[in-house]
Amino acid sequence: MALLDLLSTSPLAFTAVMAVLGLVVGSFLNVVIHRLPIMMERALRSECEETFGAGAQTIERFDLVMPRSRCPQCKAPITAVQNVPIVSYVVLGGRCASCRAKISPRYPAVEFVSGIATAAVAWHFGFGSAALFGAVLTWMLIALAAIDFDTQYLPDAITQPGLWLGIIANLFGAFTDLPTSVIGALAGYLSLWCVYWGFKLVTGKEGMGYGDFKLLGMLGAWLGWQQLPLVIVLSSVVGAIIGGSLIFFAGRGRDVPLPFGPFLAIAGWIALLFGPTILHAYLGMGGGL
Repeated sequence: MALLDLLSTSPLAFTAVMAVLGLVVGSFLNVVIHRLPIMMERALRSECEETFGAGAQTIERFDLVMPRSRCPQCKAPITAVQNVPIVSYVVLGGRCASCRAKISPRYPAVEFVSGIATAAVAWHFGFGSAALFGAVLTWMLIALAAIDFDTQYLPDAITQPGLWLGIIANLFGAFTDLPTSVIGALAGYLSLWCVYWGFKLVTGKEGMGYGDFKLLGMLGAWLGWQQLPLVIVLSSVVGAIIGGSLIFFAGRGRDVPLPFGPFLAIAGWIALLFGPTILHAYLGMGGGL
């Protein structure tokens, strides 16, 4: 009870605790980002083998728990001491403790982003359910953005539970009321669904994937339908900035497609914290929805 009293009365203490929690969850998000696409691929392959009568194959258990994390080069297990977020990477010099192979900086980057973003949510909302729900949304968006950037796929295993969790959060009025949340889920999905089919009918090409519909529907469930235009505008701005940076600074080809999911995820997180402020400022300047 003393700890809860401290967290409820000290914004700084609450933010610090949530930042540490974000770092720890960020370490787990690295596992999700790496393993979930492989799990989905294996599940699809297994279904195809069952459908077409292929012989069953005995394969090692592979999920978010097993096997234990290990070096992809020498297969040495990663101990708990070697898995402390960010600290272990710095102490080890970014290399495996056993074979000294380089560890991707992506791992500490995800942990850092998760810690900072979680701290920002905690500081913004303060002690209470809104901060906890907001942290969960933050973690889901980080995982979705990274997976989509790597594979151009937004897993239903995250977007579908995420949509329902958003509705549950707003059942208790965490970010908006329940009717606004439900309408947001419907409007988010259907708006991009209409854009998808309109673009395909005109050009004969697919401009985005079905996962984008589900992600925007999920964001609508969390933030409400009023925030959806802002999310779409922000995602376009974020996409232009990141896309331009990748072209001019990283040498990415202009004809190489970029997934839209990461931009939606970033825009959704910005709207989570600053959406009402941005909308009020816009309306105050004489704008309208």
